[in-house]
Amino acid sequence: LCCQCGVPIPPNPANMCVGCLRAQVDITEGIPKQGTVHFCKQCERYLQPPGTWIQCALESRELLALCLKKIKASLSKVRLIDAGFIWTEPHSKRLKLKLTVQKEVINGAVLQQVFVVEYVVQSQMCEDCHRIEAKDFWKAVVQVRQKTVHKKTFYYLEQLILKHRLHQNTLRIKEIHDGLDFYYSSKQHAQKMVDFLQCTVPSRSKSSQRLISHDIHSNVYNYKSTFSVEIVPICKDNVVCLSPKLAQSLGNMSQICVCIRVTSTIHLIDPRTLQIAEIDGSTYWRHPFNSLFHPKQLEEFIIMDINRVHEKKKGAGAGARSNKHTLAEAWVRKTSELDTDHQYFCCTHLGHILNPGDLVLGFDLANCNLNDEFANKMNPQHIPDVVLIKKSYDRSKRQRRRNWKLKELERDREATDTDDERQYQDFLEDLEEDETIRKNVNIYRNADIPVESDTDDDGAPRISLAEMLEDLHISQDATGGEGAEMLT
Repeated sequence: LCCQCGVPIPPNPANMCVGCLRAQVDITEGIPKQGTVHFCKQCERYLQPPGTWIQCALESRELLALCLKKIKASLSKVRLIDAGFIWTEPHSKRLKLKLTVQKEVINGAVLQQVFVVEYVVQSQMCEDCHRIEAKDFWKAVVQVRQKTVHKKTFYYLEQLILKHRLHQNTLRIKEIHDGLDFYYSSKQHAQKMVDFLQCTVPSRSKSSQRLISHDIHSNVYNYKSTFSVEIVPICKDNVVCLSPKLAQSLGNMSQICVCIRVTSTIHLIDPRTLQIAEIDGSTYWRHPFNSLFHPKQLEEFIIMDINRVHEKKKGAGAGARSNKHTLAEAWVRKTSELDTDHQYFCCTHLGHILNPGDLVLGFDLANCNLNDEFANKMNPQHIPDVVLIKKSYDRSKRQRRRNWKLKELERDREATDTDDERQYQDFLEDLEEDETIRKNVNIYRNADIPVESDTDDDGAPRISLAEMLEDLHISQDATGGEGAEMLT
């Protein structure tokens, strides 16, 4: 019989029934039934005391371990058998843990008990998010500059940064007139960005640091570091004039060349011979050269007659030739001078896409003043009258057909003008025309624009659906509820 209530029971060391034993002894005494957990809304991390912030999904093992650590000291007197979450509304700011514990009580009897611990989720901003919100607290800045009128190289660099997710550690990105500033909380992150830039675009860098504070007792120095990265001032479709020494070292190229693309090196082509060459950053800074024209100075020509040149004798010491281009001799006339009989003769590397009657953009060297130290010393007979750059298509029609889009960096912008939009459209057209650059860029399908048929095709290059990525949108969670904001 139970010594308290007299109910017949199986024999046990305490000589009490379960009800009386629980009334006499509470093994959960001293274990807190309520607690608090700190959560940062910005980065969605939980605070693990004393100062570590960790990423945890709801009802995950990591979050369970974090909650149990808060009552670890009080659980030392009992034996934890099981622990798990009780479902709560994701927006309720409550976490409930169901714990099962055992403890030896009177005369060696083992009592097992189940109880619930409730945690209140309190919002608290972590230190990293504090620095991001302050926008002025930074330890290192990377200043990327390019002294050019056109920003094609910057648009390409932006897509590379997005593809490789190099912008995740930035506190702030600020756009200024001729470049971008990347702010970081540590010098290591800034150095990683500088190393990435030097591997992806031809550039040179300098670094400096400024002493902010110094603790003489612990010998701790606090510096602010500045990294200056200067990208070569050459963009795609620029006409350049090389120094005689550099042109000779590249296989006796012509000094007047066209830049066909800028990746980790500058890719040049000689429109007279199709000879190609690559110039890296260190070579450029040893033998610098400038662009002869701005993109705004492009003029429109019409092809009057064109003849492909299939065999061209190589000169002494000539380098490699391009297999993707076709050499041609063309007679062209400016569209602004159609009422005259004035025609220009030129050699071009665009023989594979040009036909009589096509419109093409180029630079007029015969009627311009070249303010360049190398061009002024050249023999006038070696300077071509016209350099053709690219075939001209109807831009408005290309924009309507463009069923793809790119992502952009979130940055503090200055006032943008119409010229920036024109330059961005130029970059999008370059992506459509150059498959080599396109491989390094993440292109997303734009579902708002339907796929058109090719019946009204004017021959303009387009990007195929196979090269596009689907843009991911998470609109709801797996249960179909409205808890998407809580997903990590």
